[in-house]
Amino acid sequence: MLEAAIFVIFPFCMAFAAVSDMLSMTIANRVSVLLIVAFLVIAPFTGMAWSTIGLHLAAVAAVLAVTFALFAIGGMGGGDAKLIAATSIWFGFSPALVEYLALASVVGGALTLAILSFRNSPLSLIGGNNLFLKHFANTKVGVPYGIALGVAGLLAFPQSPLTQWAIEKVSAF
Repeated sequence: MLEAAIFVIFPFCMAFAAVSDMLSMTIANRVSVLLIVAFLVIAPFTGMAWSTIGLHLAAVAAVLAVTFALFAIGGMGGGDAKLIAATSIWFGFSPALVEYLALASVVGGALTLAILSFRNSPLSLIGGNNLFLKHFANTKVGVPYGIALGVAGLLAFPQSPLTQWAIEKVSAF
């Protein structure tokens, strides 16, 4: 049961955030809250030491401090900043967090270049009326970076400490 929660909650939140940002240019606060609360409920039952849980919380604080600063200077949306911080609790200070942040940068850069190219193409005239493409075509809005965060989160998820624990438990059967 615990393994199922690990395999479902994080990927669902990442996919929901990506689709939500694509369709509405917003990431609901409940996604970030669910990620943090789910981790805090699940982690003790996996045998994770309280000191390790504290380090995961410290990772949230560190990432939130950086993303809040980026938000304050207009370099990042508020939903994106909260999602990155909430996602980081699942990775803690581990190589998986570095992988997540690096993947988010690479995927986000590619997404930004693709959207800018799309906006400057004749296809944007057609896409402007499409539910899924209207924000990509709109030159007055930013980039729905939640898409990149969702993809990066899903790609880095298998290396997260809770996922590694769940994989070990499932493969023991």
